[in-house]
Amino acid sequence: MESAIKTVVTTFLSSTKGKDSLEGGAFQKLVKKQFSGMMEDANCSSAVKEMQRGLDADHDGKVSFQEYLTLIGYLANSASERKAGPNPNAS
Repeated sequence: MESAIKTVVTTFLSSTKGKDSLEGGAFQKLVKKQFSGMMEDANCSSAVKEMQRGLDADHDGKVSFQEYLTLIGYLANSASERKAGPNPNAS
């Protein structure tokens, strides 16, 4: 688990290239490179831009580390649901 957390952090930091957040092009590259196996639309520029807008809680046009963690949480939850199968208690 520790190595997974370190990977999440170092991947973000290396993608920002010293900045505190990911701008459009850097976010596009990160999604395409790191999440194409988990996300159908990872190679679709317009879909990734829409995702970026959805993650951008403070509307500054960038994805901060906290906003990036929202994406990580969503992907982890989706992976968990796929592994566990449908929830019979969900309505």
